[in-house]
This record gives sequence, C-alpha cells and structure tokens, in this order.
Amino acid sequence: MATARKLIGVFCRAGLLWLGLTLAPTAAGAAEAVNPDPRDLIRAAMEHWRGITSYSEMTMIIHRSDWERRFSMRAWTEGDKLSLVRVTEPKRDAGNGTLVKDQDMWTFSPKINRILKVPSSMMNQSWMGSDFSNKDISKSTDIIDQYDHRLLKTETTGEHVQYTIESIPHEEAAVVWGKEIVVIRDDYVMLRQEFWDQDDILVKVMKTTEIAIMDERSIATRMRMQKVDTPGEWTEMIVDDIDFDVELGANLFTLSSLRNPRP
Repeated sequence: MATARKLIGVFCRAGLLWLGLTLAPTAAGAAEAVNPDPRDLIRAAMEHWRGITSYSEMTMIIHRSDWERRFSMRAWTEGDKLSLVRVTEPKRDAGNGTLVKDQDMWTFSPKINRILKVPSSMMNQSWMGSDFSNKDISKSTDIIDQYDHRLLKTETTGEHVQYTIESIPHEEAAVVWGKEIVVIRDDYVMLRQEFWDQDDILVKVMKTTEIAIMDERSIATRMRMQKVDTPGEWTEMIVDDIDFDVELGANLFTLSSLRNPRP
C-alpha cells in the first residue's frame, strides 16, 4: 500500500481506535506500574489504535441468519477528533462515507448526492446496518472523561498481563450505557469491551479475535461486535493493512472531501 513516509513518529509517537493506536511515557509507565491507573490504561489503548495519524484498509462483514454482506473500506484518522471512512466495494455502495470532527458526524451517499449531519440523538443507532453504532465508529472519548474507572482484576495470560476495568458514567453524563467493562492487554490492545444498560443487563460485546503486528505495533486485526439477544448475528471489522503517523492532506477532513474524494 502506497502511503507517505512517517514524518513525526521518530520524534513523538503519541501512544495510541475501537477502534488504531509507540506509547507516551506516561501511558507506558501506567502499564508497568504495580497498580496502573485504569483511566490511563483506557486512554493509552485508544491512542494505541489511532496513532498521531493513520491510514487503513479494512473489510466489514455483516452476518445475519439468512444473509451476509461484505464491504471494503478505507479510513483515515488524525488524533482522537478527526476520522474519515469511505466505502470502496461493493460497487453499489462505493463512495458512501462518514466524517467525524470533534463531536459532530456527517454521512454522504452518492445515490442521493447529499451530505447529512447525524444528530446526537442518533449516535447510538446502527452504522450502515451493522452491529456497530455511529458512536462506536466515531471512537468517542466519552469513556475517558465522563466515566469513573475501577480496576477489577489483573491476571497473567501467556506472555501478557491483562487488566479488567469497570467504567461507570458520571451521574450527569449524557451517555446511554449504565456501565462498560473493558479488558486491556499490557501492550495496549483492547481485547474485550462490554456494554451494559441502566438495568445492569449486558447488551452487546466487542471481542478481539485476531491480533497481529502491523507497522511495528501489535493491533487488533479482527474484532467482532455482537448483541447478546441475537447470538446468531454479528459484525466483524477486519484490518487488512494499516500505516501509522502518515502525512495527510490539509483538506482531508472536510465536507468537500467527503463528497468529492481526492486521489
């Protein structure tokens, strides 16, 4: 995959998704500590997934009891506030795109040639008919600042230490979940994320099923999102290739770029 060479990574790789992301000294120190700060672990895992910038090529598989759909996509990220995802296959869906800037999200459909802003009330709705929500795709950092975190368990599995963290939203936080439970490996790969409702019922789970080294870091290369009440249905996101800390165009994360992709 042809990408621009890394310009910044030699000097300051920032330690990062859901969901992309060499780790900042503070984050690295957290994982090495006897009692790591759970908030720092979550931040480092999210940063590990995205890097300073990233470019990836992915496959999404939506599986249902009587049908299955597969999409090829390209994605770009910059920090934790900017991301752009564009469908390349199948042909009938090519050009569909999603842009995230800060807390705002827009979608573009070539069939109707319109850009639509996704209202905050729909951030928890399905993204492209998958088991991922719009918020999942936006890799929202709400869990870092709007939740309280508690380290539930530390265990060694194989060559790695795994940390299980319970995250409960602040009373005033505008979030849908009653709590989230995440499992993070000592190399900042997020292995599992559970979403529980306000009645303490588990609603859906995202699990990492494959891990590989890409662009000199361990990342989750296959993740499955599945709702508890529909065990025969799921969505998988597969990372086919990824480059971190790449040079991106100045106008990439714009509505104009969403509608009219540059080469």
